[in-house]
Amino acid sequence: MRVLYFFLLNFTYRQVKAPMKILFVCTGNTCRSSMAGALARKILEERGQQEFQVSSAGIAAFPGEQASREAVEAMAEMGICLRDHRATRLTPEDVREADLVLTMTTAHREYIKMLVPQCSEKIFTLAGYAGTGSEDVPDPLGHPLDAYRKCARKLEELIARSLTRLDARRRRPN
Repeated sequence: MRVLYFFLLNFTYRQVKAPMKILFVCTGNTCRSSMAGALARKILEERGQQEFQVSSAGIAAFPGEQASREAVEAMAEMGICLRDHRATRLTPEDVREADLVLTMTTAHREYIKMLVPQCSEKIFTLAGYAGTGSEDVPDPLGHPLDAYRKCARKLEELIARSLTRLDARRRRPN
């Protein structure tokens, strides 16, 4: 009887376990981080992974602003609708609630570490977490559509690598 009780308790625990929260951050939340969030959701859906919650924010965002026209178009070409995205300004609470914060640049990472120093261990650049080095993801704002396409492809690569790393870490026995 104890074995059955333990099994049911363990099964129930796994069923109600809270999703891991991933937060992507850039400057205005209308290009890079909004595209990154949408791409991460798509990749996770394609992998059948539902144990993650993805959001995005900008350190200097104008709340409610739409994603840039070029970001919407670049994402549409990849089968992702970004038309309903509205910018969100990053708050310390967003950082505290996230399990992993992935920034587009080293400057974003350092700013957030100064804003919420007690959360420093979970704040990384996207490229750094993906294991490709510390390079920044260039901001396509003000550039032609092709720059957004290039940015989206780079984001897709870095996010796929980051999610694979994260998944391996989560599955590793303690």
